[in-house]
Amino acid sequence: MKLYGYYRSSTSYRLRCALELKGIAYENCAVNLLKAEQKDAAFTSRNPFGSVPMLETADGDKVQSMAIIEWLDDAYPDAPLLPADPEQRYLARELAYAIATELHAPLNLPVLKYLKDELDQSPQQVGDWYRHWLARTLDPLEQRLAQLGTGDFLFDGPGFFEVVLMPQIYNARRFDFDFGDKPHTKRIEAACLALPAFQRAHPDAQPDAPKNTD
Repeated sequence: MKLYGYYRSSTSYRLRCALELKGIAYENCAVNLLKAEQKDAAFTSRNPFGSVPMLETADGDKVQSMAIIEWLDDAYPDAPLLPADPEQRYLARELAYAIATELHAPLNLPVLKYLKDELDQSPQQVGDWYRHWLARTLDPLEQRLAQLGTGDFLFDGPGFFEVVLMPQIYNARRFDFDFGDKPHTKRIEAACLALPAFQRAHPDAQPDAPKNTD
């Protein structure tokens, strides 16, 4: 498999987490979003969405990270990311899709560039926008985790929810979001970061991270 992605893309990051947790080997192929390489004709001829990640597989190119993750669980059932129990599967999806559907759209790179370049918003104003929408979802997410009485992970080990949560936490910390009142979220973050799979998937560990390209 070849994973076309960008080291700091949250959707690429979540797919790396999924692949690493499932123990699926892949080749990392960098697509530089800052240079708009995802909009090149050669790329959009394969992925008309012009987005990352794209996973090249024996069955063809797969796009849209959440769909890819669920496909991986169907096609490679070992080390499942979604639990077998229907109620637990629902809860994992409830929390993961709260992040994927409520936060990715208003906080992705094209929106931030539009705020800065087209609406002439200052870095402080863009940061305020980012933190406002983070709080709209991460605050109730923390409350939901408290209701569920979670431990180090949502269930017995990391899975569907954690692979979506970790990239969002990474981006939130880049924008100085305050996690001081979110002990459940922070506990899950710490438990994930202690695992080799998440360490390998981390943006800083990717070959296209600036620190690794000097």
